[in-house]
Amino acid sequence: MGESKCGEKTRVLVVGATGYIGKRIVKACLDEGHETYVLQRPEIGLDIEKVQLLLSFKKLGAHLVEASFSDHQSLVSAVKLVDVVVSAMSGVHFRSHNILVQLKLVEAIKEAGNVKRFLPSEFGMDPPRMGHALPPGRETFDQKMEVRQAIEVAGIPYTYVVGACFAAYFAGNLSQMETLLPPKKLVNIYGDGNIKVVFADEDDIAKYTAKTLNDPRTLNKTVYVRPPDNVLTHTELVQIWEKLTGNVLEKTNISAKDFLANIEQMPIPHQAGLGHFYHIFYEGCLTDHEVGEDEEASSLYPDVKYRRMDDYLRMFL
Repeated sequence: MGESKCGEKTRVLVVGATGYIGKRIVKACLDEGHETYVLQRPEIGLDIEKVQLLLSFKKLGAHLVEASFSDHQSLVSAVKLVDVVVSAMSGVHFRSHNILVQLKLVEAIKEAGNVKRFLPSEFGMDPPRMGHALPPGRETFDQKMEVRQAIEVAGIPYTYVVGACFAAYFAGNLSQMETLLPPKKLVNIYGDGNIKVVFADEDDIAKYTAKTLNDPRTLNKTVYVRPPDNVLTHTELVQIWEKLTGNVLEKTNISAKDFLANIEQMPIPHQAGLGHFYHIFYEGCLTDHEVGEDEEASSLYPDVKYRRMDDYLRMFL
């Protein structure tokens, strides 16, 4: 799949490569046989973990390209080296919130004029479906839509990869807030616990992303990561854990009203997180629409043996 029609490898530039999903995308692109370039920003300074991560990519065969968002020409030069650009800029409020920085990337891609595909930072809820989202979490979707609009107005070919909860943030903790580990005795269940949610291992999301970027079937399309065995209700997720541990947790059902009761008093990142949880677990925003086989990642790429949540949760035993 890394080969294009004339037998040349697809050249891909990953922006935000040292980030949470970015580092997985770099590895998946290399595994897929793409000629992989990684944006190295001089602003990295003394961030030793990022520097070491970049050097580890180099060791795996990636090319490091120096460019800065504050130097338009350097971005244009970086983009001219490749056929495809993948952005994994962070868009969550409790880390760095950089979605709109991608507008500079769009400008550079537009000027370079050689890019066959751009994948902006998405990987979560589908922004056009989130126009009603609660503030301040809504900002993420509004900004992603602003980036999409700029891409489409510029006539840049694209693929949007969306649709799943990251397992490390939503599955290992049985979707409890403020922890990443499974609860020992008590578990909060959102509403009646019967809304379907999509969970996916982040490495699988990266693998699907690497496969879409030179696939003619995904050109100018949204690809939904919705692996059928990982479409589970909150109750089903908890039951998987109970079965694995042989331990039944004490459950408290939280009504929507109680869940949102004190949202205004909370710090902004917490408000954003609560809003997102609300849309996923109370409204079912990940599963309240049909997705065709030609849009769903696991049916497009059956060769990716995606990780089921029972296997994922075994890590925590």
